[in-house]
Amino acid sequence: MPKVSIIIPCYFNEGNIPVTTAELIQNEQLFPAGVEFEYIMVDDGSKDKTLDELVKFKDRYPDKVKVIKLAGNVGSFNAILAGMNYATGDCNVIITADLQDPPDLMPKMYDYWLKGIKFVIANRQDREEGFFSKLFANTYHALIRKFVLKNVPSGGFDYVLFDKQLREEVVKINERNTNTIYLLAWLNYDFVNIPYVRRQRKIGKSRWTVSKKMKLFIDSFVSFSFFPIRAISVMGIFLGIIAFMYGIFVIVAKFTGMVQLSGWSSMMVVFLFVSSFQMVALGILGEYVWRALDAARGRPNFIVEKVI
Repeated sequence: MPKVSIIIPCYFNEGNIPVTTAELIQNEQLFPAGVEFEYIMVDDGSKDKTLDELVKFKDRYPDKVKVIKLAGNVGSFNAILAGMNYATGDCNVIITADLQDPPDLMPKMYDYWLKGIKFVIANRQDREEGFFSKLFANTYHALIRKFVLKNVPSGGFDYVLFDKQLREEVVKINERNTNTIYLLAWLNYDFVNIPYVRRQRKIGKSRWTVSKKMKLFIDSFVSFSFFPIRAISVMGIFLGIIAFMYGIFVIVAKFTGMVQLSGWSSMMVVFLFVSSFQMVALGILGEYVWRALDAARGRPNFIVEKVI
C-alpha cells in the first residue's frame, strides 16, 4: 500500500503539538485500510518546548515519526524544504502545526491522488481571521494571480498534497528566498482545487509577523516574475516621454512668451519625483542582484542539527 508523508513545520508550537498530533493520528482512520503514514516534524529553531513535545510524539509512535531539528530559524518555507529532503512517501502532504487547516480534508485529497492527480490544492475560500490579516492575504494573492502565477486559485493555499515526483523536482531545484509551496504550482502540473474555510488559531500566538509577510511578498515576485523590472522599464519610458514633451513646451514658451516660467518650484517637484523613482528602481534591481549573489554563494537553505 502507498505511504503518505505528512510534513509539518513547527515554530513556537509547544501548545499545539499534542492537540494536532492526536487529531492527525485519529484522522488516519478516514483513509483506506493499509495506508502507511510517515510524519516529518520539522522544528524551525523554536526557543520554547516545541522540540520536547515533538520528541514525546516520536516516543509514542517511533516507527512513523521523524523529528528534524534545525540549527536555527530559517522560515517555514525552508523548514518545509528540509522536510521534503527527509520524506520517503509515495505522496506528501504539507499542513500547519496549529490546526488552522482541517486534517479531515486529507482523505479526499488522497482519493484524487489515487485517480492520478499529482497535485491537489486545498484552497482557502475564506478565513476566520481579523480584517487586516484578510486584507493583506487577499491583496497578496490577487497580485500573485495577476502578475506572477496565473494558474493559482484565488484565496491562496498552504495546504497541499503532491506526488513524490513533484517533491523530488522541488528538492532538486533547492531554490533560495522563494515560496516553496508556490514552487509546486510553478511546476505546472494539472491540479484539483478543494475549497475550505481556514480555521481561527485557538492555541498560542502566530509568529507570522509583518516583516515576514513583506519578505514573502517580495520573494514571491522576485522568484517567479520579471514584472518589477518590466515595470521599471515602462515607467522609465513614460517619464522619458513626459520629459520630452515638457522640454518641447519650455522651448515653445521661451520663444513665444506665452507663459512666464519661474522654473524653481516645478523643477524641484520633477527632480524629487524622478529621484525617488530612481531609488525605488535601484532597490528593485538590488533585490534581483542580491538574490543572484546569494544563490551563487551556494550556502545551504537550512542546517540540520539533528534527526530523531
